[in-house]
Amino acid sequence: MPTAAPSQRVPLPDAMAGLCFLLLLLLGLGSNGQAWFEAGFSLPITGWQDFMAGTPMQQTASAMAKSGLPAGAAQIDRGLCGQLAGDLGPRVREGERDWLFLVDELTPHEDGERDAAARAQEVIWLNQRLARQGIALLVAVIPDKSRVASEHLGRLQRPAIFANRVKDWTARLAQAGVEVIDLNDTLAGLQARRQSPFLRTDSHWTEAGAEAAAARISEQIQRLNSAEQSSPGWQMTGRERLPRPGDLVKLAGIDWLPMALQPRPESVQQSRFEPIATMTPKLLRINAGHAENDDLFGDAELPAIAVIGSSFSRNSNFVPFLAQHLQARVANFAVDGGDFSGAARAYLGSAAFKQTPPRLLLWEIPERVLMADRRLDRLDWTD
Repeated sequence: MPTAAPSQRVPLPDAMAGLCFLLLLLLGLGSNGQAWFEAGFSLPITGWQDFMAGTPMQQTASAMAKSGLPAGAAQIDRGLCGQLAGDLGPRVREGERDWLFLVDELTPHEDGERDAAARAQEVIWLNQRLARQGIALLVAVIPDKSRVASEHLGRLQRPAIFANRVKDWTARLAQAGVEVIDLNDTLAGLQARRQSPFLRTDSHWTEAGAEAAAARISEQIQRLNSAEQSSPGWQMTGRERLPRPGDLVKLAGIDWLPMALQPRPESVQQSRFEPIATMTPKLLRINAGHAENDDLFGDAELPAIAVIGSSFSRNSNFVPFLAQHLQARVANFAVDGGDFSGAARAYLGSAAFKQTPPRLLLWEIPERVLMADRRLDRLDWTD
Protein backbone atom coordinates (compact mmCIF):
# COMPACT_ATOMS: atom_id res chain seq x y z
CA MET A 1 0.00 0.00 0.00
CA PRO A 2 1.26 3.47 -0.76
CA THR A 3 2.35 5.42 2.26
CA ALA A 4 0.77 8.78 3.08
CA ALA A 5 2.78 11.80 2.00
CA PRO A 6 4.41 13.55 4.91
CA SER A 7 2.72 16.85 5.87
CA GLN A 8 4.38 19.94 4.39
CA ARG A 9 5.32 22.61 6.89
CA VAL A 10 6.02 26.14 5.76
CA PRO A 11 9.43 27.24 7.02
CA LEU A 12 9.17 29.88 9.73
CA PRO A 13 11.01 32.61 7.76
CA ASP A 14 8.63 32.13 4.82
CA ALA A 15 5.63 32.22 7.12
CA MET A 16 6.84 35.44 8.73
CA ALA A 17 7.41 37.02 5.34
CA GLY A 18 3.91 36.07 4.27
CA LEU A 19 2.38 37.45 7.45
CA CYS A 20 4.31 40.71 7.08
CA PHE A 21 3.15 41.03 3.49
CA LEU A 22 -0.46 40.36 4.51
CA LEU A 23 -0.17 42.92 7.30
CA LEU A 24 1.23 45.46 4.85
CA LEU A 25 -1.70 44.86 2.50
CA LEU A 26 -4.20 45.29 5.32
CA LEU A 27 -2.50 48.47 6.52
CA GLY A 28 -2.50 49.83 2.99
CA LEU A 29 -6.18 48.96 2.56
CA GLY A 30 -7.04 50.66 5.83
CA SER A 31 -4.94 53.71 5.00
CA ASN A 32 -6.51 54.09 1.56
CA GLY A 33 -9.97 53.60 3.05
CA GLN A 34 -9.27 56.41 5.51
CA ALA A 35 -8.09 58.68 2.69
CA TRP A 36 -11.20 57.84 0.67
CA PHE A 37 -13.43 58.57 3.67
CA GLU A 38 -11.69 61.90 4.35
CA ALA A 39 -12.14 62.82 0.68
CA GLY A 40 -15.89 62.50 1.16
CA PHE A 41 -16.40 59.44 -1.07
CA SER A 42 -16.73 61.76 -4.07
CA LEU A 43 -14.72 62.50 -7.16
CA PRO A 44 -15.99 65.58 -8.99
CA ILE A 45 -16.24 64.74 -12.69
CA THR A 46 -17.60 67.43 -14.97
CA GLY A 47 -18.03 65.23 -18.02
CA TRP A 48 -16.90 62.41 -20.26
CA GLN A 49 -13.72 64.29 -21.21
CA ASP A 50 -12.60 64.32 -17.57
CA PHE A 51 -13.21 60.60 -17.31
CA MET A 52 -11.30 59.82 -20.52
CA ALA A 53 -8.46 62.09 -19.39
CA GLY A 54 -8.05 59.98 -16.26
CA THR A 55 -9.17 62.67 -13.80
CA PRO A 56 -10.84 60.19 -11.39
CA MET A 57 -7.71 58.03 -11.23
CA GLN A 58 -5.46 61.06 -10.73
CA GLN A 59 -7.61 62.32 -7.88
CA THR A 60 -7.77 58.86 -6.31
CA ALA A 61 -3.98 58.47 -6.53
CA SER A 62 -3.49 61.92 -5.01
CA ALA A 63 -5.78 61.11 -2.08
CA MET A 64 -4.04 57.76 -1.50
CA ALA A 65 -0.59 59.37 -1.61
CA LYS A 66 -1.61 61.74 1.18
CA SER A 67 -2.90 58.97 3.43
CA GLY A 68 -1.00 57.91 6.52
CA LEU A 69 1.01 54.91 5.29
CA PRO A 70 2.35 56.27 1.97
CA ALA A 71 3.03 59.70 3.48
CA GLY A 72 4.91 58.17 6.40
CA ALA A 73 6.90 55.87 4.11
CA ALA A 74 7.79 58.79 1.86
CA GLN A 75 8.95 60.78 4.88
CA ILE A 76 11.21 57.98 6.07
CA ASP A 77 12.53 57.51 2.54
CA ARG A 78 13.43 61.22 2.28
CA GLY A 79 15.23 61.14 5.60
CA LEU A 80 17.22 58.00 4.74
CA CYS A 81 18.13 59.24 1.26
CA GLY A 82 19.28 62.55 2.69
CA GLN A 83 21.48 60.92 5.31
CA LEU A 84 22.89 58.02 3.28
CA ALA A 85 23.13 59.47 -0.22
CA GLY A 86 22.90 63.23 0.22
CA ASP A 87 19.70 63.16 -1.84
CA LEU A 88 17.32 65.95 -0.79
CA GLY A 89 14.61 65.13 -3.28
CA PRO A 90 13.58 66.67 -6.61
CA ARG A 91 13.34 70.30 -5.42
CA VAL A 92 16.42 70.94 -3.26
CA ARG A 93 20.20 70.63 -3.67
CA GLU A 94 22.92 71.03 -1.05
CA GLY A 95 25.94 73.24 -1.69
CA GLU A 96 28.80 73.69 0.72
CA ARG A 97 28.57 73.88 4.51
CA ASP A 98 24.80 73.33 4.82
CA TRP A 99 23.82 75.87 2.15
CA LEU A 100 20.64 74.72 0.38
CA PHE A 101 19.43 75.82 -3.06
CA LEU A 102 16.27 75.41 -5.12
CA VAL A 103 16.55 73.13 -8.13
CA ASP A 104 14.49 75.72 -10.04
CA GLU A 105 17.50 78.03 -9.95
CA LEU A 106 19.82 75.40 -11.41
CA THR A 107 17.71 73.78 -14.15
CA PRO A 108 17.16 75.20 -17.66
CA HIS A 109 13.58 75.18 -18.91
CA GLU A 110 12.49 74.02 -22.32
CA ASP A 111 11.53 77.10 -24.37
CA GLY A 112 12.84 79.24 -21.50
CA GLU A 113 14.02 82.10 -23.69
CA ARG A 114 10.70 82.22 -25.53
CA ASP A 115 8.76 82.25 -22.25
CA ALA A 116 11.00 84.99 -20.83
CA ALA A 117 10.38 87.11 -23.93
CA ALA A 118 6.63 86.52 -23.61
CA ARG A 119 6.69 87.61 -19.97
CA ALA A 120 8.54 90.78 -20.94
CA GLN A 121 5.81 91.56 -23.46
CA GLU A 122 3.17 91.07 -20.78
CA VAL A 123 4.95 93.55 -18.51
CA ILE A 124 5.27 96.06 -21.36
CA TRP A 125 1.57 95.67 -22.16
CA LEU A 126 0.61 96.14 -18.51
CA ASN A 127 2.80 99.23 -18.23
CA GLN A 128 0.98 100.78 -21.18
CA ARG A 129 -2.45 99.97 -19.75
CA LEU A 130 -1.59 101.34 -16.32
CA ALA A 131 -0.14 104.51 -17.85
CA ARG A 132 -3.49 105.17 -19.54
CA GLN A 133 -5.04 105.04 -16.07
CA GLY A 134 -2.42 107.39 -14.65
CA ILE A 135 -0.67 104.64 -12.66
CA ALA A 136 3.12 104.27 -12.66
CA LEU A 137 4.69 100.80 -12.75
CA LEU A 138 8.07 99.88 -11.28
CA VAL A 139 9.44 96.36 -11.77
CA ALA A 140 12.11 95.00 -9.40
CA VAL A 141 13.85 91.73 -10.31
CA ILE A 142 15.36 89.73 -7.43
CA PRO A 143 18.39 87.71 -8.58
CA ASP A 144 18.67 84.03 -7.76
CA LYS A 145 20.20 83.04 -4.47
CA SER A 146 22.48 80.74 -6.48
CA ARG A 147 23.71 83.75 -8.48
CA VAL A 148 24.47 86.09 -5.58
CA ALA A 149 25.73 83.38 -3.20
CA SER A 150 27.50 81.36 -5.91
CA GLU A 151 30.57 80.98 -3.69
CA HIS A 152 28.49 78.56 -1.57
CA LEU A 153 27.39 76.34 -4.46
CA GLY A 154 30.20 73.84 -3.87
CA ARG A 155 29.92 71.16 -6.57
CA LEU A 156 26.65 72.56 -7.89
CA GLN A 157 26.70 74.39 -11.22
CA ARG A 158 24.53 77.16 -12.63
CA PRO A 159 23.83 76.76 -16.37
CA ALA A 160 25.77 79.20 -18.54
CA ILE A 161 22.52 80.24 -20.24
CA PHE A 162 21.53 82.00 -17.00
CA ALA A 163 24.56 84.32 -16.96
CA ASN A 164 22.89 87.31 -18.67
CA ARG A 165 19.28 86.35 -18.01
CA VAL A 166 18.37 89.27 -15.73
CA LYS A 167 20.46 91.83 -17.62
CA ASP A 168 18.90 90.92 -20.97
CA TRP A 169 15.36 90.77 -19.59
CA THR A 170 15.52 94.10 -17.77
CA ALA A 171 17.16 95.73 -20.81
CA ARG A 172 14.20 94.61 -22.94
CA LEU A 173 11.81 96.30 -20.50
CA ALA A 174 13.87 99.48 -20.25
CA GLN A 175 13.98 99.82 -24.04
CA ALA A 176 10.17 99.71 -24.05
CA GLY A 177 9.95 102.47 -21.46
CA VAL A 178 9.29 100.34 -18.37
CA GLU A 179 10.88 101.50 -15.11
CA VAL A 180 12.86 98.46 -13.94
CA ILE A 181 15.48 97.67 -11.31
CA ASP A 182 17.94 94.78 -11.32
CA LEU A 183 18.76 94.20 -7.65
CA ASN A 184 21.81 92.03 -8.40
CA ASP A 185 24.40 94.75 -7.73
CA THR A 186 22.67 95.74 -4.49
CA LEU A 187 22.57 92.21 -3.09
CA ALA A 188 25.95 91.19 -4.49
CA GLY A 189 27.45 94.20 -2.74
CA LEU A 190 26.20 92.88 0.58
CA GLN A 191 27.61 89.45 -0.20
CA ALA A 192 31.00 90.98 -1.00
CA ARG A 193 30.96 92.69 2.40
CA ARG A 194 30.15 89.36 4.09
CA GLN A 195 26.63 90.48 4.98
CA SER A 196 24.70 87.58 3.52
CA PRO A 197 21.63 88.81 1.62
CA PHE A 198 20.13 85.29 1.53
CA LEU A 199 19.30 82.78 4.23
CA ARG A 200 21.41 79.65 4.23
CA THR A 201 18.65 77.01 4.54
CA ASP A 202 15.80 79.11 3.12
CA SER A 203 14.90 80.33 -0.36
CA HIS A 204 14.34 83.94 0.81
CA TRP A 205 16.48 86.91 1.70
CA THR A 206 17.75 87.96 5.10
CA GLU A 207 16.64 91.19 6.71
CA ALA A 208 19.91 92.72 5.50
CA GLY A 209 19.00 91.77 1.93
CA ALA A 210 15.39 92.93 2.27
CA GLU A 211 16.39 96.28 3.78
CA ALA A 212 19.08 96.91 1.16
CA ALA A 213 16.57 96.13 -1.61
CA ALA A 214 13.99 98.41 0.02
CA ALA A 215 16.53 101.27 0.17
CA ARG A 216 17.46 100.82 -3.50
CA ILE A 217 13.84 100.66 -4.63
CA SER A 218 12.89 103.69 -2.55
CA GLU A 219 15.58 105.73 -4.31
CA GLN A 220 14.04 104.86 -7.66
CA ILE A 221 10.54 105.65 -6.42
CA GLN A 222 11.71 109.02 -5.12
CA ARG A 223 12.94 109.82 -8.63
CA LEU A 224 9.43 109.13 -9.90
CA ASN A 225 7.88 111.36 -7.23
CA SER A 226 7.62 114.94 -6.17
CA ALA A 227 8.64 113.21 -2.90
CA GLU A 228 6.13 114.67 -0.47
CA GLN A 229 6.30 112.36 2.53
CA SER A 230 3.86 110.95 5.04
CA SER A 231 3.75 108.59 7.98
CA PRO A 232 4.92 105.09 6.98
CA GLY A 233 2.27 103.36 9.05
CA TRP A 234 4.90 101.23 10.83
CA GLN A 235 7.46 101.85 13.51
CA MET A 236 10.33 99.60 14.50
CA THR A 237 10.17 98.66 18.17
CA GLY A 238 13.25 96.48 18.45
CA ARG A 239 15.50 93.80 17.02
CA GLU A 240 16.56 90.39 18.26
CA ARG A 241 18.13 87.20 16.99
CA LEU A 242 15.76 84.27 16.66
CA PRO A 243 15.97 80.76 15.24
CA ARG A 244 14.50 80.49 11.75
CA PRO A 245 13.44 77.10 10.32
CA GLY A 246 14.46 77.00 6.67
CA ASP A 247 11.74 76.40 4.09
CA LEU A 248 14.20 74.37 1.99
CA VAL A 249 14.67 71.95 4.89
CA LYS A 250 10.92 71.39 4.91
CA LEU A 251 10.76 71.19 1.11
CA ALA A 252 13.47 68.52 1.19
CA GLY A 253 11.30 66.50 3.59
CA ILE A 254 13.92 66.25 6.34
CA ASP A 255 12.47 68.69 8.86
CA TRP A 256 11.22 65.76 10.98
CA LEU A 257 14.73 64.44 11.60
CA PRO A 258 16.54 65.19 14.88
CA MET A 259 18.25 68.59 14.69
CA ALA A 260 21.66 66.89 14.79
CA LEU A 261 20.85 65.20 11.46
CA GLN A 262 19.48 68.31 9.73
CA PRO A 263 21.52 71.10 8.12
CA ARG A 264 22.89 73.42 10.75
CA PRO A 265 20.00 75.62 11.98
CA GLU A 266 20.04 79.38 11.46
CA SER A 267 19.73 82.21 13.92
CA VAL A 268 18.73 85.43 12.15
CA GLN A 269 18.06 89.07 12.92
CA GLN A 270 14.36 89.72 13.29
CA SER A 271 13.02 93.27 13.59
CA ARG A 272 9.75 94.02 15.32
CA PHE A 273 7.37 96.49 13.69
CA GLU A 274 4.12 97.82 15.07
CA PRO A 275 1.44 99.82 13.24
CA ILE A 276 1.24 103.52 14.04
CA ALA A 277 -2.18 104.20 15.46
CA THR A 278 -2.61 107.89 14.63
CA MET A 279 -1.87 108.99 11.09
CA THR A 280 -2.35 112.28 9.29
CA PRO A 281 -0.47 111.55 6.08
CA LYS A 282 0.34 113.67 3.10
CA LEU A 283 0.60 111.02 0.43
CA LEU A 284 3.41 110.80 -2.08
CA ARG A 285 2.66 112.58 -5.34
CA ILE A 286 3.76 110.35 -8.18
CA ASN A 287 4.03 112.04 -11.56
CA ALA A 288 1.87 109.64 -13.51
CA GLY A 289 -0.92 111.94 -14.63
CA HIS A 290 -2.90 112.22 -11.38
CA ALA A 291 -4.22 115.46 -10.00
CA GLU A 292 -1.84 117.01 -7.48
CA ASN A 293 -3.87 116.65 -4.31
CA ASP A 294 -2.97 115.12 -0.96
CA ASP A 295 -6.17 113.12 -0.49
CA LEU A 296 -5.37 110.33 -2.94
CA PHE A 297 -8.64 108.44 -3.17
CA GLY A 298 -10.92 110.65 -1.10
CA ASP A 299 -9.49 108.86 1.96
CA ALA A 300 -6.13 110.01 3.30
CA GLU A 301 -5.57 106.65 5.00
CA LEU A 302 -5.26 104.78 1.70
CA PRO A 303 -1.71 104.03 0.48
CA ALA A 304 -0.28 105.58 -2.68
CA ILE A 305 1.91 102.53 -3.37
CA ALA A 306 0.89 98.91 -3.78
CA VAL A 307 3.26 95.93 -3.92
CA ILE A 308 2.56 92.76 -5.87
CA GLY A 309 4.90 89.83 -6.23
CA SER A 310 6.03 86.67 -4.49
CA SER A 311 6.82 85.52 -0.96
CA PHE A 312 9.95 87.71 -1.04
CA SER A 313 7.65 90.67 -0.37
CA ARG A 314 6.15 88.79 2.58
CA ASN A 315 9.44 87.84 4.22
CA SER A 316 12.09 89.57 6.34
CA ASN A 317 10.02 92.77 6.76
CA PHE A 318 10.61 93.96 3.20
CA VAL A 319 7.44 96.06 3.02
CA PRO A 320 7.87 97.73 6.45
CA PHE A 321 11.46 98.60 5.47
CA LEU A 322 10.23 100.05 2.17
CA ALA A 323 7.56 102.09 3.94
CA GLN A 324 10.15 103.46 6.37
CA HIS A 325 12.58 104.46 3.64
CA LEU A 326 9.80 106.17 1.69
CA GLN A 327 8.07 107.60 4.76
CA ALA A 328 4.84 106.55 3.05
CA ARG A 329 2.21 103.89 3.49
CA VAL A 330 2.65 100.81 1.32
CA ALA A 331 -0.04 98.19 0.72
CA ASN A 332 1.18 94.60 0.33
CA PHE A 333 -0.73 92.41 -2.14
CA ALA A 334 2.05 89.87 -2.71
CA VAL A 335 1.15 86.17 -2.73
CA ASP A 336 3.19 83.24 -1.41
CA GLY A 337 3.95 81.01 -4.38
CA GLY A 338 2.70 83.72 -6.73
CA ASP A 339 5.58 83.16 -9.18
CA PHE A 340 5.33 85.70 -12.00
CA SER A 341 1.64 86.43 -12.44
CA GLY A 342 -0.23 85.06 -9.41
CA ALA A 343 -0.33 88.24 -7.32
CA ALA A 344 -0.73 90.47 -10.38
CA ARG A 345 -3.81 88.60 -11.60
CA ALA A 346 -5.35 88.53 -8.12
CA TYR A 347 -4.78 92.21 -7.39
CA LEU A 348 -5.60 93.66 -10.80
CA GLY A 349 -8.87 91.76 -10.78
CA SER A 350 -9.76 92.77 -7.23
CA ALA A 351 -12.18 95.37 -5.88
CA ALA A 352 -9.23 96.98 -4.06
CA PHE A 353 -7.57 97.86 -7.37
CA LYS A 354 -10.76 98.80 -9.23
CA GLN A 355 -12.17 101.02 -6.49
CA THR A 356 -8.96 102.52 -5.04
CA PRO A 357 -6.12 102.17 -7.55
CA PRO A 358 -2.65 103.18 -6.36
CA ARG A 359 -0.49 105.84 -7.91
CA LEU A 360 2.45 103.47 -8.19
CA LEU A 361 2.47 99.70 -8.51
CA LEU A 362 5.69 97.93 -7.49
CA TRP A 363 5.98 94.50 -9.10
CA GLU A 364 8.62 92.29 -7.44
CA ILE A 365 9.66 89.33 -9.63
CA PRO A 366 12.16 86.56 -8.71
CA GLU A 367 14.69 85.78 -11.44
CA ARG A 368 13.99 82.06 -11.29
CA VAL A 369 10.47 82.47 -12.71
CA LEU A 370 11.49 84.44 -15.82
CA MET A 371 12.16 81.37 -17.98
CA ALA A 372 9.75 78.99 -16.24
CA ASP A 373 6.93 77.28 -18.12
CA ARG A 374 4.21 79.88 -18.42
CA ARG A 375 1.29 77.70 -19.48
CA LEU A 376 -0.29 78.20 -16.03
CA ASP A 377 1.50 81.45 -15.22
CA ARG A 378 0.15 84.05 -17.65
CA LEU A 379 -0.99 87.52 -16.73
CA ASP A 380 -4.15 87.51 -18.90
CA TRP A 381 -5.58 90.54 -17.13
CA THR A 382 -8.92 91.86 -18.29
CA ASP A 383 -11.03 94.65 -16.76
